[in-house]
Amino acid sequence: MTVSYTLKVAEARFGGFSGLLLRWRGSIYKLLYKEFLLFVALYAALSITYRLLLSQAQRHVYAQVARYCNRSADLIPLSFVLGFYVSLVVNRWWSQYTSIPLPDQLMCVISASVHGADQRGRLLRRTLMRYANLASVLVLRSVSTRVLKRFPSLGHVADAGFMSEEERKKFESLKSDFNKYWVPCVWFTNLAAQARKDGRIRDDIALCLLLEELNKYRAKCSMLFHYDWISIPLVYTQVVTIAVYSFFALSLVGRQFVEPEAGAAKPQEPLEPGQEPGPGLGDPDMYVPLTTLLQFFFYAGWLKVAEQIINPFGEDDDDFETNQLIDRNLQVSLLAVDDMYQNLPPAEKDPYWDEAQPQPPYTLATAADSLRPSFLGSTFNLRMSDDPEQSVQVEASPVPARPAAQTPLLGRLLGAGAPSPAISLRNFGRARGPPRTPHLLRFRVEEVGDAEPAGRIEEEAAESAEEALEP
Repeated sequence: MTVSYTLKVAEARFGGFSGLLLRWRGSIYKLLYKEFLLFVALYAALSITYRLLLSQAQRHVYAQVARYCNRSADLIPLSFVLGFYVSLVVNRWWSQYTSIPLPDQLMCVISASVHGADQRGRLLRRTLMRYANLASVLVLRSVSTRVLKRFPSLGHVADAGFMSEEERKKFESLKSDFNKYWVPCVWFTNLAAQARKDGRIRDDIALCLLLEELNKYRAKCSMLFHYDWISIPLVYTQVVTIAVYSFFALSLVGRQFVEPEAGAAKPQEPLEPGQEPGPGLGDPDMYVPLTTLLQFFFYAGWLKVAEQIINPFGEDDDDFETNQLIDRNLQVSLLAVDDMYQNLPPAEKDPYWDEAQPQPPYTLATAADSLRPSFLGSTFNLRMSDDPEQSVQVEASPVPARPAAQTPLLGRLLGAGAPSPAISLRNFGRARGPPRTPHLLRFRVEEVGDAEPAGRIEEEAAESAEEALEP
């Protein structure tokens, strides 16, 4: 059964994720503990061999090999290779879940399109829905080990009520070398065409809508089958697996605590009273490589995550509950097209019939939410000027085309033809009609000479201001 912890993380609080670390079912500990114990045992065996069974000369050789392995392990781009692979597997895992056929849309269309409250109408609706569910059962038998164990043969499918004995005989009489999960969909289309001919489906539009929903349902069945057929290329999975195993094989040797290299700082002896410390200390002999064990836990656990969800139709803790989906789909779909057909509650006025602004009640636990103002947009909180003249509208006038202006600096850097952002303030326009607002002006580009001083802009600004203030 899928492990769900959504309620535990509904609110972000102190230690929210820490409580999840104590779970066993569906955890990384359950998935990785065997490989972790094997790695620890091999590391301990090499450490004991180095410390107790090798001579001094052999230790020196082993230390050289260990340093070489440690440098070589850093050359493997493990984070990049493994991270991209797991990202690909997770995206594929979610796409497989969204490809599981659900009959909800199809059952609504059947209930609305296939009419008749008599036994014939009820039989048509239930049979159409049963054919759709049969197609999903057949395709899930092909991809899910749980469903195959539940329905190991077509006889078990017939005994479960998804197909009659006559339908099973017709299904088995069709000779094909390929998977025949699509056969019930063809039966569905033929029965729908017969219902249209008999007037149970009243127009071609309703029949077209019904067949469109069936095609969407069949497309999901097909996509689910193709996800099972076309896997992630084996070469990519092999590359990632070899990279992880090679990295930790080198780490078994390279991460041992060995004697320091010649010329490197050695651990100092205990200092006598009054003795000054010597050169820098070397790495301490920790016996247990904590960082290496954590690294194994992270990287090997990452690979185990991909191994578990690369095929979510198995029997792992977090694999899809396909048998429960089959039970749910059959029960809900038959309920929708049979008992709920034209079984409507009476139409009544809602409690807010005479209210212009209906406001549903709150509980005491949620009363504070009713005091929050509605979000109207981020610009509604912008502070605007209180001056009414700032809001006066002016009529836009076309700007005559002018040769591109230049500035002296850009002219020297870009040449004579370089455009300039220089803007003249002399031709600021006025608002037509009262009130005259000298601060609402129009821009017009003027040609400015290369050698024009910067002070001209200030003169133009003063002249334009005087013109604007004239009555």
